[in-house]
Amino acid sequence: MAKATWNGVTLAESDDYELVEGNVYFPLEAVNQEFFKSSETHTVCPWKGLASYYDVEVNGQVNKDAAWYYPAPKQAATNIKDHVAFWRGVKVER
Repeated sequence: MAKATWNGVTLAESDDYELVEGNVYFPLEAVNQEFFKSSETHTVCPWKGLASYYDVEVNGQVNKDAAWYYPAPKQAATNIKDHVAFWRGVKVER
């Protein structure tokens, strides 16, 4: 079981996840979407492709760009399509 929490709230929890470069990628259906707001931030990974980000908002506090995903990953990373990963103080346990 993997679980992501921030500010006392569970953001995602699942037995089914992908582990890539030390990051846990949760399937979308395991993510509590009420705490996510789309961000304008994008980055590029040479082998995964274009990443998009979410701001996480819990109890009025915003964690800018704390979650990311690859809407159309490159061939080498198709296993993380429709998955979300976390950083910036979000605690992820496995």
